[in-house]
Amino acid sequence: MATGAVFHALLDELSDLEATLLAHPEIVGDEQSACEAYRWLFSITQVALDCFVWADSAAPRFVDIVGATKKWGGDNADAFYQHTPIDPTRRYRVSGFRGDAVYLSLTVYAGPDDGHYSERIVGSVNHHDLSFDERGRFEFWIAPPGHEMDGPGIVLEPDSVVGITRDYLAEPSLHQRTTWRIEALDAAPTYRLTDEDLARRMTAALTWVRDQAAIVPVPVFGESNTVESPYPVPTTTFGWAAGDAAYAMGSFDLAADQSLVIRGTSPTCEFWNLCLWNPLLHTYNYDRDRVTINGMQTVYEADGSWVVVVSETDPGHPNWISTQGHRSGRLWFRWFIPTETPEPMTCEVVPTASVSATMSAP
Repeated sequence: MATGAVFHALLDELSDLEATLLAHPEIVGDEQSACEAYRWLFSITQVALDCFVWADSAAPRFVDIVGATKKWGGDNADAFYQHTPIDPTRRYRVSGFRGDAVYLSLTVYAGPDDGHYSERIVGSVNHHDLSFDERGRFEFWIAPPGHEMDGPGIVLEPDSVVGITRDYLAEPSLHQRTTWRIEALDAAPTYRLTDEDLARRMTAALTWVRDQAAIVPVPVFGESNTVESPYPVPTTTFGWAAGDAAYAMGSFDLAADQSLVIRGTSPTCEFWNLCLWNPLLHTYNYDRDRVTINGMQTVYEADGSWVVVVSETDPGHPNWISTQGHRSGRLWFRWFIPTETPEPMTCEVVPTASVSATMSAP
């Protein structure tokens, strides 16, 4: 069977990736990093199977692709992302319940339908575009040109392939996430799984795993213990990135008794956060420690600015986030729907023992 050949190619790819990752300078000899590499391998494989082997654009459903047990691609503790396949010739109705989300959106992407990352954004709907009833219910449509329906929606382009949802919560462990549902409005043909079709799907999954492996481990973002100047909401984007967010990246490299003190301000926006990532672009274990912080968890200074402290041990500062034993890592900020591009931040490495609960601008 053709499927069998692709199956073994996927197994060989994962074996090769294991060897490559475990030999990487930032992973080799570090037990925790090696364990994270194995988790990453399982995460991207699971996402590949969900998105390409099981997905059906004629009878779609939303499946989780980012979360506490799916760490890849720049995940974060505050968000849930879901995936659905899109057929550009079909009409869809999307509905759901908002829950406690402070930001939610669905973005349709276009590009190849062979496992390679999407190339551009076709359209997006966020909570500002929607109406919610007293229970938080919402509804909108996705359809080809000439088939628009009443209310908000997204007009498809001929190479539209996927929809990605985002919902962000101030306190994900306590609050209710958004519930998403998608319904195909056009009749589907009789279903029969064939070797040819499954081999095509598994080849797409293999391609996607290879593309993800080509991205990581990512190099250090700029100079250690700094954050680069934020860049504005993009006019174009690649892959499954958001089209209504500004970002800033940086890195840390600290001894066990050192802290990185980051000072900054945030513009008015729907939501912002800072995440710590390993070289594979996934967060540390936020089920056990606070390894990310968002704007609704942050304790602000009297002038509206903020101070965040990154270190291994708790210095007693209310905006502390834990490196969880990682000597080095990546810093990633994001601001959804900001009124302006965020201002540059300042960074300072200090002894953790010198950090106080009331530390502010020097």
